[in-house]
Amino acid sequence: MEFSNVHNLTHPPQAESELRFGIRVRLPRRDPLQHLLDQGWAKTHWYATARERDEALAEMSRRHPYSRIGDLPNLVFERIER
Repeated sequence: MEFSNVHNLTHPPQAESELRFGIRVRLPRRDPLQHLLDQGWAKTHWYATARERDEALAEMSRRHPYSRIGDLPNLVFERIER
């Protein structure tokens, strides 16, 4: 992945081959947002260690503190490895 402003990064970017542990984020099969996004939409986040991945997963999947009462994230998180 290329960065438009590398000088703004807080940590130097790691080579894609060094990042073995990932999280795939996707929508549930019958989610209404499927009509707005591509049918097979998914986003993958890569990390160097399983610990970094697990910490990021815990943060991603928790309830956002500013969400309205009753709002729940409607995403599917999947641990993956290369």
